[in-house]
Amino acid sequence: MITTRLLVHAMVREDGTVDADELYTIAGALGMTDQQVRLCIKRLVAEGRFTHEGRGRRAVLRTTADITGAIAPETGYVRYAYRQDRGEAPWDGTWHLLAFAIPESARAARDSLRDTILRLGAAAIQGGLYVTANPVAPHVEAAARQLGVLGSLTVLTTRDLRLGEHRDPATLAARLWPLDDIAERYDRLAALARAGLDRLGDTAPLAETDQLVIALELAAEFTDAMNPDPLLPPELLPQPWSGTHARHLAALCWTRLLERGPEATGGARPRLFRLYADVIREAAHP
Repeated sequence: MITTRLLVHAMVREDGTVDADELYTIAGALGMTDQQVRLCIKRLVAEGRFTHEGRGRRAVLRTTADITGAIAPETGYVRYAYRQDRGEAPWDGTWHLLAFAIPESARAARDSLRDTILRLGAAAIQGGLYVTANPVAPHVEAAARQLGVLGSLTVLTTRDLRLGEHRDPATLAARLWPLDDIAERYDRLAALARAGLDRLGDTAPLAETDQLVIALELAAEFTDAMNPDPLLPPELLPQPWSGTHARHLAALCWTRLLERGPEATGGARPRLFRLYADVIREAAHP
């Protein structure tokens, strides 16, 4: 689902501005009211995320930072997912374990390190002990160093992981990660991408507003599917895997959108398009 805040973030153009008239038009196409947009703009300005020049639909918003990431996963993460889909990142059978024991006096650092580990796709085995199939230790160590708790972090690897009586890697993955829930998110992404491809493949011309709506809905659904995905190697996933199929359809849909480009519509594209352009073209045509 696209919120008004997410919409404003996604509409930031290459020069860091948001055209209010275009914003209200796209919001209307998504079923949002002008009042919702006005209140959202007011909050974003009050938070210092945007400055505001002009009034109503003639206004221009200017971002104080590149916040495109609010609606899109980090490009390196997306690239790695598509490398897995192409069979370019096979699993070597190694499990990567991360453990820490940080006292209550450093609770903020402890919570931040835990969030970093979970965001990188690791699963909790028990208190303070996490596991993943991907070599994320350098990223975790960098975060721990920045937080000043590197001395409390333990990193190790094993090829013999057992949980109770279970040691089969695919069985362990199914027990540690919510694969059914992740697959359902990807099924929704696949359905949306398929619908977008149908609209983009129609012989009738598609207005720029309609193209942007397709792009924003696709980006939001893509983020919703990717963010909780630990990007487990294909060897650990049910086959065929919903994520592979959905990402393929999403790449095709993005490619169709990108082919139309700003020169085809006469306007500058949001940063969102630049963020996806290279990685999606690679995925669709490796």
